[in-house]
Amino acid sequence: MLLDANIKAQLEQYLQMLESDILLKVSAGEDKVSHDMLALVDELATMSSRIKVEKTELERTPSFSVNRIGEDTGITFAGVPLGHEFTSLVLALLQVSGRAPKVDQSVIDQIKNMKGKYHFESYISLTCHNCPDVVQALNILSVLNDNISHTMIDGAAFKDEVERKEIMAVPTVFLNGEEFGSGRMTLEEILNKMGSGPDASEFADKDPYDVLVVGGGPAGASAAIYAARKGIRTGIVAERFGGQVMDTLGIENFVSIKKTEGPKLVASLEEHVKDYNIDVMNLQRASKLEKKDLVEIELENGAVLKSKSVILSTGARWRNVGVPGEAEFKNKGVAYCPHCDGPLFEGKRVAVIGGGNSGIEAAIDLAGIVEHVTVLEFLPELKADAVLQERLNTLPNVTVLKNVQTTEITGTDKVNGISYMDRDTEEVKHVELEGVFVQIGLVPNTEWLGDAIERSRFGEILVDKHGATNVPGVFAAGDCTDSAYKQIIISMGSGATAALGAFDYLIRN
Repeated sequence: MLLDANIKAQLEQYLQMLESDILLKVSAGEDKVSHDMLALVDELATMSSRIKVEKTELERTPSFSVNRIGEDTGITFAGVPLGHEFTSLVLALLQVSGRAPKVDQSVIDQIKNMKGKYHFESYISLTCHNCPDVVQALNILSVLNDNISHTMIDGAAFKDEVERKEIMAVPTVFLNGEEFGSGRMTLEEILNKMGSGPDASEFADKDPYDVLVVGGGPAGASAAIYAARKGIRTGIVAERFGGQVMDTLGIENFVSIKKTEGPKLVASLEEHVKDYNIDVMNLQRASKLEKKDLVEIELENGAVLKSKSVILSTGARWRNVGVPGEAEFKNKGVAYCPHCDGPLFEGKRVAVIGGGNSGIEAAIDLAGIVEHVTVLEFLPELKADAVLQERLNTLPNVTVLKNVQTTEITGTDKVNGISYMDRDTEEVKHVELEGVFVQIGLVPNTEWLGDAIERSRFGEILVDKHGATNVPGVFAAGDCTDSAYKQIIISMGSGATAALGAFDYLIRN
């Protein structure tokens, strides 16, 4: 039995929601993954009379496709979709049976109207919390449009294929045999990348807002909700709703919720925002701010949005080391998410740059998967909490280098080593390895503001206790500001503060 009692009980409830018969076409060999896959599909078939199983030969073995009776729906799972991908399997079963995906009608129409043949392949890891979003989005495309198909490929089950294609980060997506993208992508982002996104004309007739929030992370969502609750015209323009929280795995310090995951928290935020009359403009990046009679925000697509007040909540991103080789080998050995990409380096040697909490947590996680971890810390001592350092010191396959400066990440087609300088002796040394995980903190997403708003030397927007900047009517909140601590709960509080500050500004002006 592959499924435990709890999962089986949940699954039986979901399978009662199947709306028509479905056929699982299975291509299996004699290997362990094939045996596990056969056990899974057989278990599914015993749990619902609507599920039939048929042996066949597919492009990859082991794999199985999920189909309506009499037609190929275009959804294939190469490997055993358990772990984080179990939800992807359940949704595929329900949607292929006829249950409508939870997607806005405008997006459904957009997908159904797409012309041309598209075959997607997504390379994933079952421990990757970013992968299911991509798998589920591509499956929805396949369900809604007969010209689109998608195969999910578990990298651990198809190691030779992953190595041949030099895939060193998940999720990595190929479209019609060519690399399409990597990292978390929403359905809307995939459509945008395929050339189906909104252009400037769709923003031309928008009336000025009372409050326009730039950024859709915890600070932006909080600000928009607080503003909308005042009954004033509110909009959010965001490059990606949820921001950096979408890439966060375990969250255990969000008061009142013992433990959650970033994507779950973002889904809750999005649902809460949708409860209010807020104009959400996703997949749009701001490029310029100008204060005239109103505050004007220009987008990269050329559209200009106007508002009586603006709240900047553009968040932050992982800081780059800025050494030769980092940009060249991104996703070719240089990675930023140990949870997502760690399994791809199983049995290999890797480095972690950074001795703070995130760096040492990454080193501890990776030590259980890889052959050896080298930690490089610029300062004479690690900055991580004592409890993490104690745990690190018990691991036999970790080397810690302190007071060293990374000088280069080396490689040809992919990473083959890292060079560093001992800051005491200035001697340069080299370590041969296959992966480098960068964990050195955050940099605010504020470059686009130029000199329009006063910022610190680190690029953080300077705000007062009301969230106000030096420009009247412009407020800021969250990780893009000079707040002392970068935490989700603090960002939410500062978003509320900025919204109340903006409302007070509107009343007085």
